[in-house]
Formats: sequence, C-alpha cells, structure tokens
Amino acid sequence: MAPLRLSSPRPAELESVLAALRSWQSDAHPVPLHPGDLGWHHLRAAEATAAALRLWSRGERPVAVGMLDGPQLVRLALAPDLVGDEGLAAAVGEDIADPERGVLPAGRAAVEARSAPALCRELLARGWAEGDPWVPLRRGLAEPVEETSLSITQVADADLAEYAAVHRAAFGSSGVAEERLRTMLAGPAHRDAVSLLGRDGSGIAVAVLTAWSAGPGRPGLIEPLGVSPEHRGHGHGRSMCLAAAAWLRRAGASSAGVCTPRSLSAAVATYRSAGYRALPDVPDLERPGT
Repeated sequence: MAPLRLSSPRPAELESVLAALRSWQSDAHPVPLHPGDLGWHHLRAAEATAAALRLWSRGERPVAVGMLDGPQLVRLALAPDLVGDEGLAAAVGEDIADPERGVLPAGRAAVEARSAPALCRELLARGWAEGDPWVPLRRGLAEPVEETSLSITQVADADLAEYAAVHRAAFGSSGVAEERLRTMLAGPAHRDAVSLLGRDGSGIAVAVLTAWSAGPGRPGLIEPLGVSPEHRGHGHGRSMCLAAAAWLRRAGASSAGVCTPRSLSAAVATYRSAGYRALPDVPDLERPGT
C-alpha cells in the first residue's frame, strides 16, 4: 500500500479535488464537505481556496479532504470506502493533533467529520468532546417540486450588487462584495451550480441562494440562503428553498440538502416548511484549549 501523504493542493489541482468530492457524495452516506463548500469559498479566489485545503493521498488517489473554515475549524470528508479504516483514522488524527503539520493550530479547535466514524473515535480517544449540534436537512427529488409565487431569477452580472447587498444584510457581514461574487461565479465549482435572486411584488431584492450540484444521481447543497431582515416572515426563505430544489431536480440531483446549527431554530423551520426533512443531529468535535 502506498504511504499516506498530506499536502495543500495547488490552484491547478482544484479540479481534481472537486472531482473526488463529487464522487464521494451519496444520500446513503452523507459527507460534511461538498463541492459547493469549495465553490462558496472561491469568493476568495483559487489561490486562497487551495491554501485552505488539506489533501491526504495514497499514491495518486485522494483519500481525505479537509477545508479550513476559519483558522480553528476543519471540515473533513473521507473516501466512503475508507470511513472505517482505523489506520487512516489514526494517521489523520495525528496530523490534526500536531500543529506542526499545518492542519489546525494548537489550543482550541474543532473538526466536522460526521461521516467518518473511525476518525471520530480516534479524536474522542485523544480527549476531544462533542460540541454544539447541527441539523442536516434533506429533501428527496424523485417527485416534482411545488411552484412559488416569489419572482426568482438566475443571477446575472447586473444582479451581483443586489445579491451582495442582500447577503450582507442577511448575515450581518461585510465580506461578500460584487467582485468576490464575480470571482465565485467564474470558479470551477459554479459550473455545476446556480445562484438565485428573489424579488418581492415591488421588485425589491429580498433573498439570495446558491444551489450546488455534485452531478446526476448525487445530492446537491444549498450554501448559502439569506433573506434581508426587514423582509423576513413572508415565506421568502421557503420560496427560495423550493426554487433550489426545483433547479437541482432539473440538474439530475437525487436530493437537496443543507446543514444548519440547531440553535438557528428559524432556519430549521424554514427548511422544514419547504419539505426538507430533518435528520438526526450531528455535533462537531471540539478540542478544549485557551
């Protein structure tokens, strides 16, 4: 067996990492890292996205991919046939535990690896503990999706300023700007995605969403969904979730999914109102520190 190698891929290797992640997506064994997660991170451009990735390979084969979602959280996906591999779990756990290996810094940190039971056991044995729960929600796409009255269109270049403004208002952040969105739309993952803008009856932009496909027969992802605070309570989030499900169904996806903190009860209620079924809660694993 080829030795395990940890690396940070080059920007030119993003396509191959995306291909591996697409092939790992399955409704039967959901993984916590989707091509859409890399696609949304591409707001920061290819160089920053590649720098945030950690790739474990055996020979030419990727066997695990991690994405740093902030300096103290890594979201991990393992090849489905290796999620119970104790040797791989021990090696990846060692890499995560050692700050010198460049996965996570010393001190407080978190790992999202809900699809990798052997790795979770490894981290728990190292003193990690379960953190706050997240709720995976999923809607199967075998049946047609009901229509919505909200005016929802695919984002074009002329809409980017409005998408950015709604996103900033929805999330209370300043990081999403028009140029960043343009960069994301040009990224390799967005070739299998759609970004949507919802307008109310007055033509005002009220909601945004991006839906990411992993290919026919595989689950798609919503990341992100945002509704302007002053326009909440009118069912706009539900309408956007239905539009995302309809687009993913047309793209051949098996399901539409999302994962949101249990503490965001309004978000959970929005997805459920659009026919997304809540699956059992999953916690991050956290390492205490100062």
